[in-house]
Amino acid sequence: MKIVISPAKSLDFDKEVPTHFYSTPAFLKNSKEIVAVLKQLTPNDLSNLMHISPALAQLNWQRNKDFKTPFHLDNARQAIYAFNGDVYQGLDAYTLPTDKIEVLQQKLRILSGQYGLLKPFDLIQAYRLEMGTSLAIGEKKNLYAYWKTIITDSLNKELKKDELFVNLASTEYFSAVDVKALKVPVITPEFKDYKDGKLKMISFFAKKARGLMVRYIIDQNVETLEELKAFNYEGYQYDENLSIANKLVFTR
Repeated sequence: MKIVISPAKSLDFDKEVPTHFYSTPAFLKNSKEIVAVLKQLTPNDLSNLMHISPALAQLNWQRNKDFKTPFHLDNARQAIYAFNGDVYQGLDAYTLPTDKIEVLQQKLRILSGQYGLLKPFDLIQAYRLEMGTSLAIGEKKNLYAYWKTIITDSLNKELKKDELFVNLASTEYFSAVDVKALKVPVITPEFKDYKDGKLKMISFFAKKARGLMVRYIIDQNVETLEELKAFNYEGYQYDENLSIANKLVFTR
């Protein structure tokens, strides 16, 4: 099984990590090419490009300026511990048993505007660059055009025939994958909550549930579709009546 998730805007480079195990991003050469373009931009350019405040633009201008390879544990951090959004709180990698680290590394991939496709223990430096940013790199008009073939080819090299491929990324990030070119079908879970008597997708809960599902897959060594449908963390249950084809709906 392979799983893809989105990165997070919120980062944590301070909390002590529970392991020194790490790997190096596969497309670091591409990341350096992207950062070389970013380094040409002023804080005001970044603010306008990314629609962020002047303070955030200044922070990320400095991050771009400080970007330096090679990566090691003194100047970078494993991606799974660096990202700190709702998905990652649901996954809670800090409490993952050490014997599950290799399983997570094998199954999970993180889509990224700056790094393309990350393994969870790939080292990264602090950054902010959303996949939807209209940043031209060479002849590529934006990050989707830059990364799509690279990401899709990489996934196809890893995916085996009939292997389950689970999309737990946002629409913005999963748009960087050429679904038609993938050699396996895509399974996309959705998470909905009852609120005021109606079933709704509530962003915070849905994001956290994506992380919970990753944790469930790792905890339970899930490999089959039926095992995936048995996901039941924090009260979610598979709803067969709402699910169609490769879209699995879970409600609570």
